[in-house]
Amino acid sequence: MNILEIIGTIVGLLYIWLEYRASIYLWIASVIMPAIYIFVYYEAGLYADTGINVYFLLASVYGWVVWMKGKSHPEDEKTELPITHMPLSRILPLSLVLLLAFFGIAWILIEYTDSNVPWLDSFTTALSIVAMWMLARKFLEQWIAWIIVDIVCCGLYIYKDLYFTAGLYGLYTVIAVFGYFKWKRMMNLTHS
Repeated sequence: MNILEIIGTIVGLLYIWLEYRASIYLWIASVIMPAIYIFVYYEAGLYADTGINVYFLLASVYGWVVWMKGKSHPEDEKTELPITHMPLSRILPLSLVLLLAFFGIAWILIEYTDSNVPWLDSFTTALSIVAMWMLARKFLEQWIAWIIVDIVCCGLYIYKDLYFTAGLYGLYTVIAVFGYFKWKRMMNLTHS
């Protein structure tokens, strides 16, 4: 039993609760959690997940700044960044980022590591890159991306004997479903 994994799980529970509430404080947990999981995933041979946690640290700073800044358009008055739908114009660029990241990370894992799960590891990592950016922009659809990531990760972590983390991601899946509907209600309230 890895004590870091248990601590990461506890911080992860706090993170998902704060995200569910659309609290800006989710970004504090979002800095601490990846710092812990860099070590957990590296020890488990999940090299893409190790790398994604470096990205999560940087993206958390970006997300915090965007949420603090609040405005979605320069002409808006200073307000909290609203929850919105992702614009259709973002689908193609994000799909390209997803595909490039997926195949690029898979290639690196196959060529340069001893990973025995390069395709799943690269898929969850690539989709997490996109989902984290969507969260930073407060797009409702980020929850759908996280639901997919969480389901795949749950199985992957069971396979890798990371049972606490697998349990955390199982819980993330359930909370992400509820989070989607909560954010949708919050979005509808601010637009009515």
